[in-house]
Amino acid sequence: MLKYLFWILIAACFALVLSPLVVIYLLNNGNPIHEYLTDKYIPPYLEEQGYSNDELATAHFVEPKHTINKDFYHGHYMVEFKDEPGFTYYYGVTKKGKEVKQFCERDWVYSTQKPISYYDKKNKSKHLENDCVNSLDNK
Repeated sequence: MLKYLFWILIAACFALVLSPLVVIYLLNNGNPIHEYLTDKYIPPYLEEQGYSNDELATAHFVEPKHTINKDFYHGHYMVEFKDEPGFTYYYGVTKKGKEVKQFCERDWVYSTQKPISYYDKKNKSKHLENDCVNSLDNK
């Protein structure tokens, strides 16, 4: 009985030391599972939409610093197209069904000025999808 109590005590001490380290890692780097799912589903989706790697200036995972739509995993995929420099689009993966959706929020940076953010479908841009979803809804 004492042997089991000893191992339970060791496991509890290990958990107390390890849990703050895990929290600090997740706060600084984001959830690696969300990054994996984002990298797995979004590049094939972009290919299905007819975009090749030659058309993309940048495309990579980003971790938003604010809460987003609860229907989506927290990580985003940021895409900038070569034929529309300065515009940054964001894509996400739904928790149910693992569907890829483009977020209506996008940023535009012109020269060295502060980015202008668009949060609606009214301000059209070249690669904005008609069925885009607001990432700030359902928080």
